[in-house]
Amino acid sequence: MQTHSEANTLYIPLHRRQSYRFLGIIIILLLISLIAIIALSSIEINKIIKDQHTGTAIENTSDLCLTPYCIKAANYLLESIDETINPCENFYEFACGKYIKNAIISSESSEQSIMSQISKKLRYTVADLLSSNRTKKSKAITNARRLYSSCIDEGTIETEGVDVIMSMINKELGGWPVLQGSAWNESTFDFDRLMLKLSQYNSYIFYTVSTDVDEKNSSIRSIHIRPSKLAKDNFIHYFKGIKAIEAYQQFFVNFTQSLTNDSSTISSDLTALLEFERELYKYFTMQNQLDSRETVRTTLGNLSHTINVSFDSSNYIRRLYLLANVSVIDADIVIVRAPKLLHGISSIIDRQTVRTIQNYMIWRFMMDRAWYMPKRFRNIVQQFTQVFHGTSTEESRATTCANYVNIVMSLTVSKLYIEEYFHKDTRKETIEMVNNIRNIFITMVNQSTWMDSKSKIIAIKKARAIKAKLGYPGYLESDNMTKLDKDYAEYNFNLCYMPNVLSAIQLHSKASLQMLRYPIDSKQWTGISPTKINAIHRLLANEILFPAVILQTPLFDRDAPKYLNYGGIGFIMGHEIAHGFGDEGKEYDLNGNEVLWWTNATVNTFDIRKKCINEQYDNYTLTQINHSINGRKTQNENIADDAGLKQAFFAYQQWAKTHKNVDKKLPGLTKYSAEQMFFLNFGHIWCTKITDESLHSNLVLAQHSPAQFRARGPTSNFVEFDRVFGCKASQGNSRVNKCNVW
Repeated sequence: MQTHSEANTLYIPLHRRQSYRFLGIIIILLLISLIAIIALSSIEINKIIKDQHTGTAIENTSDLCLTPYCIKAANYLLESIDETINPCENFYEFACGKYIKNAIISSESSEQSIMSQISKKLRYTVADLLSSNRTKKSKAITNARRLYSSCIDEGTIETEGVDVIMSMINKELGGWPVLQGSAWNESTFDFDRLMLKLSQYNSYIFYTVSTDVDEKNSSIRSIHIRPSKLAKDNFIHYFKGIKAIEAYQQFFVNFTQSLTNDSSTISSDLTALLEFERELYKYFTMQNQLDSRETVRTTLGNLSHTINVSFDSSNYIRRLYLLANVSVIDADIVIVRAPKLLHGISSIIDRQTVRTIQNYMIWRFMMDRAWYMPKRFRNIVQQFTQVFHGTSTEESRATTCANYVNIVMSLTVSKLYIEEYFHKDTRKETIEMVNNIRNIFITMVNQSTWMDSKSKIIAIKKARAIKAKLGYPGYLESDNMTKLDKDYAEYNFNLCYMPNVLSAIQLHSKASLQMLRYPIDSKQWTGISPTKINAIHRLLANEILFPAVILQTPLFDRDAPKYLNYGGIGFIMGHEIAHGFGDEGKEYDLNGNEVLWWTNATVNTFDIRKKCINEQYDNYTLTQINHSINGRKTQNENIADDAGLKQAFFAYQQWAKTHKNVDKKLPGLTKYSAEQMFFLNFGHIWCTKITDESLHSNLVLAQHSPAQFRARGPTSNFVEFDRVFGCKASQGNSRVNKCNVW
């Protein structure tokens, strides 16, 4: 995959190239093919270059962009737009109507969308890179390919069965009572030891311990302890209702029965486990939102006096870091998130039998391991996830394994990817775009009526200080593999998959803990890898990151007219910038330190404006499942979407003023102005067809609004959208009382 899209289809892996004696024949055949393609393209271009009203061919094509990329872009937009819909009534249906009508959701997917297409393409690309025979003088790359090979070798996985993981559970974790029936010896139960062992495998069942940037001093790291993802992530089946709960129960029964010949206690163990889980669920849903955001800053020496839990928290952390060869001292800073929730969890645990706690902790560990087990276990998981996502079959093994290796050894995969598919000029152009959009945001701050002068001055300083990282860490450009090999020095994989999986988990956990004593490196990529399809704003570093794989069609291309790029990646750039200046961003200064830099007056006026946004999204209904949106839950992302669209649009306008007649029209879309094309590409990136099950799950878990409202919400608040499309207030996609923060 490249930002220059055509190179992906023309790329021929080295190991597939023919010997020199066939080169002449191949070149001749390619030339013949090229001539045929050019001839065919001329015919297709003539078909597509029609006036949209009269259907007659346009005589003057000087204003048309007829490059291969422009033809490709025209094609994907023409296959997406439904011109029977008035954009002023429903812009999403206008931009995506035809796409949604023709999209087919495959049995292994929960949706068909522009973003899922990019993701799928990436997985195939990574699979090709990892299965290649091309040699690299790098131990890290060798081990990444070895891990991939062990993952796709399903024959060996079936032969190995479950011996490795069951041996680990019995020898290291104290066994799984539900499999051992009445033979399990509860006198062997040791909560502190079990929690420590699971933490070593990065499995934090109740309490998460991590090494993160210190929120009060972003130049150092500290120890962080918080409730694990017990709430909606783990309890989604309770949020989704009886059908999901029944599927969850069946998952437990089927899974445990497949691992034991003694099923005598499965029913009673499941009943006790569910009662415990429901108590946790009830407790979490009753807690005040403010309780989960409360933070206490203490030292390791005082931790046991700070949080009221029934285990020795200070000793647990000492032992945990020691497993990673890190000695912690009493003076080390510990940041405790939601101490009241921690105490509540501990109280509920104390009321359970040791058998229930042991069963639950091993169950949660095994739920996350099931996808790495033989086929019969993956089928059991698939039956469960079908209720949540609507998928009925597994993804291809090659792409599943490619995705797994990309997660485990992300920088190694990134090295292979950028070397083959990323054009270095992309960084230069996208950096220029970020700076243009940043300047627009500063103008918007200056023009804002709700921020007072003191807050504006600090906001502008913070905006100018944002570090933009695009593509990948600089060292990955080098042919020198020393740093990459050093980073993955302990990753030594063999051809046995489950041992590799367990080893990788331990190494990730160890690496995270070891960061405590490492100095902060401003050049390091943290929180996202170059081969992750996303973009982030790291408040603790005042930086925005845009991975290499997101800088591709339809979000960005070096050969694309700028109205497409600004409507695509430009919007995402503006969105990420805006995150530094909202409800969360107001609490972190230009250095990433936790400091409230807004005045009380600015906070109050912001609250009035965000209330408008919240009410707007509360009134949106997903007709597909007849469910409303939670505007308060998605508030931060909605505000960032609103601001991102405006920044990108005004930045494009500014660019177009100094680059007159540079952007040409796309064939077949000549009736649309450059500004309308900006909005068309913005709408296109949200085109999504999704299963009912996945849509329900997303409403529970996601912090973003559903795709259609990410397109409709910001455009309905934007007067420039109304001007560009000639919309009148009160039309379906044009709010009379527009909600504006920026």
